[in-house]
Amino acid sequence: MGKSTAVTFKPRDLTEVPSVDALLVALGTGPFVQDSLKAPIGRNDCWAGATTSRRKVFVKRLIGPEADVRARMRRLLSFERFAEGLPTTALRGPAFLGADEAAALVAYEYVDGARSGAELMVDEAFGPELAENVGRAIGVLHEAPVSFSAEFDQTLAPHPSLSALQGLPLPVFESLSFAELQAWRLVQTDSALVNAVRELREREQEAPRVPAHCDLRVDQFLVAGDDFLVTDWEEFRLADPARDVGAFAGEWLHRSILDIVTTRGDSVFLDIELTHEAVLSRGVEKMQRLLPLVRRFWHGYRQARPRMDAALATRATAYAGWHLLDRLLVL
Repeated sequence: MGKSTAVTFKPRDLTEVPSVDALLVALGTGPFVQDSLKAPIGRNDCWAGATTSRRKVFVKRLIGPEADVRARMRRLLSFERFAEGLPTTALRGPAFLGADEAAALVAYEYVDGARSGAELMVDEAFGPELAENVGRAIGVLHEAPVSFSAEFDQTLAPHPSLSALQGLPLPVFESLSFAELQAWRLVQTDSALVNAVRELREREQEAPRVPAHCDLRVDQFLVAGDDFLVTDWEEFRLADPARDVGAFAGEWLHRSILDIVTTRGDSVFLDIELTHEAVLSRGVEKMQRLLPLVRRFWHGYRQARPRMDAALATRATAYAGWHLLDRLLVL
């Protein structure tokens, strides 16, 4: 296992957020040791480090509009309650220590020595066996029995947003760069794409609902040896299983596109002009190089879910395609 190269930053001063140490004291770990702290990159406030009891802990404070934070916290906590009854082979997150819902704080055991799936992807160390094990674990999660109660969020995931394909809210419009606005213009004026997204959303409403992560990306994987965990369960809900399957495949399609301008996987150095034809040709080559990982994932998934709805693979393919746009247009 190589040394982690994850980017970290100086965390927010804990004197500004006294509820963090208050939570840790209430959980019995003692407060953070200030000099040990670091902040992994992310959209939320995060602190990772040792406490006075020498226990390594990760704390996250959800930030955003109040209603959104409350909804994400409910989904996150519903997953933790649900995870208590999951098979050990199912997709799961780091050990949950506790939460302060009023302060929008959650605490986990810090996974020491782990590398993110994104690091492994870049280093060409995300191998076929890991891909198959991930597929199997997602399949076990999707097969887990549930009772349809208020415990689970049963609303449709918000993205892809049909309303955003018609027009952006003014606050969002004003926050975007010129390049982002141009990307949205291209998407919104592509009638075939808009119709395809509308059809996908209609199929999603008819699909069977299963426990699903709904925001699966390889940078949320924590891999240590043969073990792997997945973080950020804030979008967890009963949803179309094709979302998670398509997201995993979409991550490798996205990597393929990024690799068009690199020499990754090339047997010889090619000093070529990236014409339209060359981009398409290299894109196909890069995809073919990484598709075996998607196939191994699918093999593992089908081992865990040999019986599934006949249209799942079709919807998953559509979600894989949308994933490329989602990576470009994330709101």
